[in-house]
Amino acid sequence: MTANPVLWNLDARGVATVTLNRPEVNNAYDGALIGGVLAAMDDLGKKQNLRVVVLKGNGKHFQAGADLKWINGVRPKSADENEAVSRATFEAVQRLNTLPIPTVALVQGGCFGGGTGVISACDVVIAADNALFSITEVRWGLTAAIIIPQLCDAIGVRQVRRYALTGERFGAEEARRIGLVHEVVPLAELEMAGAKVVEQLLANGPEALAETKRLAMESSFGGMGVDDEAYARLVKMHSARRQTAEASEGLASFAEKRAARWGAG
Repeated sequence: MTANPVLWNLDARGVATVTLNRPEVNNAYDGALIGGVLAAMDDLGKKQNLRVVVLKGNGKHFQAGADLKWINGVRPKSADENEAVSRATFEAVQRLNTLPIPTVALVQGGCFGGGTGVISACDVVIAADNALFSITEVRWGLTAAIIIPQLCDAIGVRQVRRYALTGERFGAEEARRIGLVHEVVPLAELEMAGAKVVEQLLANGPEALAETKRLAMESSFGGMGVDDEAYARLVKMHSARRQTAEASEGLASFAEKRAARWGAG
């Protein structure tokens, strides 16, 4: 297992690279990775020269959603403990969403479940042509409650009503068509495409960028348009669903590599 689930560095231009670093499980998130993202945001927030944040995933895949083994371990704990987990997960995504600095996500391979929420919270998303996407939560009897607002911002309610209900996989070109990603490039050109966008961002006034992003967020469903009370409700729904009998069956089906027996109790 990797020692540091999240790596970050800051170059002389003020460009930070934050790398999800659990390649052995396709960068699936657990408590340590969530904590690592929050710690990286805390550290970077103290840097006065921070201009751009680039988000990447180490290995063949960008981010495979939740580590379901970890989720299954969290599920039997108390309601308060489950709510704390959902709150931290929400906070990690929302910190990216409201960061007053442009964010650029570079996506290769799988981007599933919470990973789709993460990229929806970024300002610019570039996908390699081998990228594959899915809003997977319903497959395991869970819900994507805490990332639904960001997804609705990115792809619209109509597309969320399809892809968050079917849980089906779709490729990079479909992701571009529906607005989940902005650009699709060959895998070998992903870094180059990201560097080009970073240069474009660095050419602009930092204060003007921050104000423009804030104004856009003020009119968005997934940003300042959803108040703290609404998000608290989403966190409760997200954590409570994890503790249902349906989620228990869904997670068991994953562990046992079989189809879920919905309604079997």
